[in-house]
Amino acid sequence: MSGQKPSLRSGGSPQSRFQVDVVTEGSSPAPGPSDGSKPPEESRSRFKVVGFMDPGALGSSMDIGLPPDVFHEPDTTKSDSVSLHSTGTGHTHISDSHSNTYYMRTFGHNTIDAVPNIEFYRQTAAPFGEKLTRPSLSELHDELDKEPFEDGLANGEELSAAEEAAALAAKEAKGGSVKFGWVKGVLVRCMLNIWGVMLFIRMSWIVGQAGIGLTIAIILMASVVTTITGLSTSAIATNGFVRGGGAYYLISRSLGPEFGGSIGLIFAFANAVAVAMYVVGFAETVVEMLSDVDALMTDELNDIRIVGTLTVILLLGISVAGMEWEAKAQIVLLVILLGAIANYFIGSFITIENKEPKGFFGYSGAIFLENLGPDFREEETFFSVFAIFFPAATGILAGANISGDLTDPQTAIPKGTLLAILITGITYVAVALSAGSCIVRDATGDHNDTVSDTVNCTDAACTLGYDFSICKEGGCQFGLMNDFQVMSLVSGFGPLITAGIFSATLSSALASLVSAPKVFQALCKDKIYPGLAVFAKGYGKNNEPLRGYVLTFCIGLAFILIAELNIIAPIISNFFLASYALINFSVFHASLANSPGWRPSFKYYNMWVSLAGAILCIVVMFVINWWAALVTLLIVLALYIYVSYKKPDVNWGSSTQALMYNQALTHCLNLTGVEDHVKNFRPQCLVLTGFPNSRPALLQLVYSYTKNVGLMVCGHVKTTSRRPNFKELSQDHARSQRWLNEKRIKAFYTPVFSDNLRHGTQFLLQAVGLGRLKPNTLVMGFKNNWSEGDMRDVEIYVNTIHDAFDLQFGVVILRLQEGLDVSHIHGQDELLPHEKPPVGTNQVVFSVNPAKDSDSDSCPSKTTSSQSSPLIIRETKSPLSLTDQRLLESSQQFKKKQGKGTIDVWWLFDDGGLTLLIPYLLTNRSKWGDCRIRVFIGGKVNRIDRDRRVMATLLSRFRIDYSDINVLGDINTKPKKHNKLSFKELIEPYRLKEDDMEQEAAERLKAQEPWRITDNELELYRAKTNRQIRLNELVKEHSSNAKLVVMSMPLARKGTVSSALYMCWLETLSRDAPPLLLVRGNHQSVLTFYS
Repeated sequence: MSGQKPSLRSGGSPQSRFQVDVVTEGSSPAPGPSDGSKPPEESRSRFKVVGFMDPGALGSSMDIGLPPDVFHEPDTTKSDSVSLHSTGTGHTHISDSHSNTYYMRTFGHNTIDAVPNIEFYRQTAAPFGEKLTRPSLSELHDELDKEPFEDGLANGEELSAAEEAAALAAKEAKGGSVKFGWVKGVLVRCMLNIWGVMLFIRMSWIVGQAGIGLTIAIILMASVVTTITGLSTSAIATNGFVRGGGAYYLISRSLGPEFGGSIGLIFAFANAVAVAMYVVGFAETVVEMLSDVDALMTDELNDIRIVGTLTVILLLGISVAGMEWEAKAQIVLLVILLGAIANYFIGSFITIENKEPKGFFGYSGAIFLENLGPDFREEETFFSVFAIFFPAATGILAGANISGDLTDPQTAIPKGTLLAILITGITYVAVALSAGSCIVRDATGDHNDTVSDTVNCTDAACTLGYDFSICKEGGCQFGLMNDFQVMSLVSGFGPLITAGIFSATLSSALASLVSAPKVFQALCKDKIYPGLAVFAKGYGKNNEPLRGYVLTFCIGLAFILIAELNIIAPIISNFFLASYALINFSVFHASLANSPGWRPSFKYYNMWVSLAGAILCIVVMFVINWWAALVTLLIVLALYIYVSYKKPDVNWGSSTQALMYNQALTHCLNLTGVEDHVKNFRPQCLVLTGFPNSRPALLQLVYSYTKNVGLMVCGHVKTTSRRPNFKELSQDHARSQRWLNEKRIKAFYTPVFSDNLRHGTQFLLQAVGLGRLKPNTLVMGFKNNWSEGDMRDVEIYVNTIHDAFDLQFGVVILRLQEGLDVSHIHGQDELLPHEKPPVGTNQVVFSVNPAKDSDSDSCPSKTTSSQSSPLIIRETKSPLSLTDQRLLESSQQFKKKQGKGTIDVWWLFDDGGLTLLIPYLLTNRSKWGDCRIRVFIGGKVNRIDRDRRVMATLLSRFRIDYSDINVLGDINTKPKKHNKLSFKELIEPYRLKEDDMEQEAAERLKAQEPWRITDNELELYRAKTNRQIRLNELVKEHSSNAKLVVMSMPLARKGTVSSALYMCWLETLSRDAPPLLLVRGNHQSVLTFYS
């Protein structure tokens, strides 16, 4: 049949099993109903499921499942492959894969599977309309009775050029935000910030102190730090889409919210205070000019405050006007600054005789050689001069700080930042060479100080006809060492240098005034710190942080009015350096983590160079000011600890997570090569809790002795009557794990589907864990209502215990008289979904099964075909019954502090020490810290003292504190008659009574109901039965007031002791007792007295 073509027959042909209606995917919509009524909901889907055929479903459709509107399109060349495609006219044609029409179609047009598309990977809306999503795996893989997925463009036909242009024009007509390229957005800003006031009023002094050679070394050292940071910034910026937030965004998305949140706050604050620094620098220059012409308004200090306040108000107005106006202002300031720099270099070639007494002689080899070496004065050193210069090299993040306003941050940040570092570095070196080659260190400014004694005059000025030797005694006001305004002297037009100083200060102040609110807005949007969300709101098409501008203005104005910036200045420099250090460390950390997501398109970086850059930044912090560096590091540490403690609910895929995974994997693999040792034994518990909130007492008690000690896994066996729904299983897993995290319970949640509890627990016992991180103890709740339900459930329950012992697990069973399962009670700690309930309603959680499950106190709840997760039902509160009130109170008893009392350990049989280890671990917790351990052991009446001494010796060697040791000399006495009668009544319904029936009938009944108790079995284990009855009497006598009783759990031999008899033992042993923990280790030592 493979060589034949598919037969196309009319409606009278045999019908196919099911049919899928093919939906047109052309540009024209399918025609709707002729009567104008609204089309059915399913017709808007990408595909429509018709399901099993009925005579009226197809009309005249063909037997291959074609809809009625499909007709055959003949073609000259036919093949075995027939394809369906739409024509855009509402009809679906059949054409083979060799037709011209077929080859003109878009690949994937005839399938709901999606071809690769960039829009699927966006986290925000697509450029042309709504965000597109690829079909989910369920939509492609599930059976056809599932819900079809919603309408949306997947493959279809591409938008034509005209349609794209129209969509873009419509977007622009609504008013798009202003975006900047790499020159205007990054290069200009970085150059303006780096070319600070230092260039004009401190560069000449640095050359005079350190000499040309060491000055160039200082510039190169600073450039090395900034270049490495620039390379690291480029690497981070090209590793994915960059949003607004600058340094904060880069660091937080790389290292996580702890580092990002701490550095973001101090970086925004540093920029806000830097506004005051730059404005005060501008105001001081203005006030100095006013003083020269005797035009002071009051006194110098108050004039600085007045001019500074007016200036910062003007800058605020420019910033609030929008980024476009701010960018225009920056361009104007750049032109002035470039003019001032050019003015200086031009003036350095123009020698004027009246400038020579002030130290400017034009370029001279003698001056160059004299200024080549250092001449440190006034206790200055190389590092102190470096500390003064380095702030001039900062400002490299000015472009990155407005990353949200850049057209293409991934291209703009690397190009603009690195080119700005190169240009400004060359400029600083050129100014150093120029100033050191044409200006002497000291000059008197007196035209009469010409050379008169050629023997004693050896300075470079002597060769040029001047004798400034008197300056060695001090008091000279000119030259590199003495005149901060020497660049104005050299320049061709002095006032232009003053304009350059104004430009440098105002541009830096403006850049900081814009950067601080942008970074702070991004920080507030992420809700790292509570109470700051009010500053996250943006206004206008550019989402301007107007509230942040006002806050920055207030901070800047406060420091302007304080006018004590000499103390705060080094802290600000260290704040910037701390952010540089973390950017470098981010690259090192991301490379070290080796995450597949670390794929920066900028390749010119090295993890070890970045680490060296981070260390250099820290060193420079201490070089600049050691106490400011300490203050900075302490602030960063304090904020880091705060954010770590608060644990903000964010997940950015940081390198911290990647490295944590690497370390966890490495340690897990290393552990597999190490044999278990008794000194390192930890109780690693698989706890059958069901949903974690279903049995809070069981969860809290086990967590009390596993917290920070051992592994805890909350196992959930979901029994289902139909095919398991793995999608819901995955959702329940995520919700339950989130609940555990929110309750700060260090545990894992692992659900499985199975046909019954035993098989599900077998899956968990065998599969849960990784290497040595694998459970070794099974913890269950006691099946309180075992006698009321189906005995097959009891058989499953007991066999689950047998399976655990077969797999060499220890077993722990908790019994509370009130029960454990609270899932049927309204208003418990719900496993809440993401949605919030409507106002005025109550969220109520019911058990996952319609009626309380028969094994509700012992194992995870069963799920029905329609329910597999906690139900959230909203209804009004109803009063609880007395039983439920007691159950609720009992379920919370291990959550609170226990107070003074005892933990009674009935260590009757040696199981390796687990029965003793668990109480010891409990008493190490603050909740159980006031409880003391009492040990009860069996013994003989005539050697009680000897048995007590032996046990005391053993406990002291184990280094376990205890308050008392009780030897039970009467443990072997017969139990009371009425208790024996109660036990007889308990087992009566489950006896086989083989003596009352024929042997064949008895064997058949025993095979059908293996839990039945035989007479032979009762006789064989009569002594053991009496022991359980007697132990219950002793527990009531000695431990009725204990906070917790921990007792050796009796064992039942497989194939010999029926499940009913074993459950009767456990029931009898634990009846009417305080909270009881039955423990049986796997008989491997878990305690040792050897070192």
